Amino acid sequence: MVALEKSPLLPLASSSPPVDGNQRYVLVIHGGAGTITRETSSPEQRAAYRKALRTALEAGYQVLHNGGEALDAVVAAVTLMEDCPLFNAGKGAVFNVAGKNELEASIMLSKPPASHPHIPATRRGVSATLLTRVKNPSQLVRTLYLHPNLVDHPFVSGITAEETGASLGETLVDPSYFYTERRWREHRRGLGLPEEPLPYPSDDTHEKLPPIDQLPKGTVGAVALDVRGCIAALTSTGGRTNKLVGRIGDTPHMGSGFWAEEWKPTTTTWFKTLLDKIHGRHKPTALGVSGTGDGDVNPSGVYENKNTNEAPQYFIRLATAVTIARRVQYRDESIEEAGQHAAKDLSANGGEGGAIILDSEGNVALPMNSPGMYRGVIREDGIPLTAIFSDEDVA
Repeated sequence: MVALEKSPLLPLASSSPPVDGNQRYVLVIHGGAGTITRETSSPEQRAAYRKALRTALEAGYQVLHNGGEALDAVVAAVTLMEDCPLFNAGKGAVFNVAGKNELEASIMLSKPPASHPHIPATRRGVSATLLTRVKNPSQLVRTLYLHPNLVDHPFVSGITAEETGASLGETLVDPSYFYTERRWREHRRGLGLPEEPLPYPSDDTHEKLPPIDQLPKGTVGAVALDVRGCIAALTSTGGRTNKLVGRIGDTPHMGSGFWAEEWKPTTTTWFKTLLDKIHGRHKPTALGVSGTGDGDVNPSGVYENKNTNEAPQYFIRLATAVTIARRVQYRDESIEEAGQHAAKDLSANGGEGGAIILDSEGNVALPMNSPGMYRGVIREDGIPLTAIFSDEDVA
């Protein structure tokens, strides 16, 4: 395959000037949700996660602050989380039952980026799954999205995705790159197998502060709003500990684990319009969602909801991400209200998790039905706000 020039990750602001005068920009991120408690964590662990979240927020902020695209802001943030072994993505990804890492990622935009006018208006996102060699899945899906001439499908996998990305400048690594001792030990413990001998030498660099989330099921993700009013949502994951070989979760399922969309304002009554004007309310016309939690089935394979004999799919079966968008668009709900409905639906079906939601007005919602979700928000003031537990507020 002929090597092509790789699109710059962080284009200059002058290459994509604002087109609608909107000067609002926001970035919200998550690093996974689940059973995360103060009782099972140390101050040192919590400080390490907060520092990693702040670093990711600041990276994405620099893109937005300089007038860059939401697309590049989310990739900048998620790339750092993929490179941080604390999270279940990239370097810190979990192992499947065969002791291998199979990664997934997805990206979606409410409208094509202004800096790449060749992108068709109908092209909104790309997902990739069963990745075993690409160093940063987040950068891969960005690159695939920006080259519709090579990848005109919204969902690709394995060798095709990785070799196409490599031809466009993406970095491929030996699968051993993703190995971390703690994830290996979790994998072996989960199967009831001996943890040693280790397949690779022990590396104390990243083992001093084991992650708070044992046997994780989370992902990392980011949603950004740029000064052009474009919203981008990006999600990346290693999946579930000891998942079946070839398992595909909700992260690459458009409408389930992620979504971004814009729509024309809906008509409303004159009285409602007047009230909204008096109270300074503006209905959002776009949003982005990135989810984390139970995409399909719990690690034991046993369905915990006793009210049905169906196998669980949670985010996939409930189409969680797009359902949030539809409630905002058609039921006139705020993203907070729509997000809380989604969290309740997950609970009613035996699922656990959360989501980050950002709308065109710069509103942020962080619904969850779990004890914690690593998360953070940064706005125009450049102050990174982070939280871990459900009783903390950063929005």
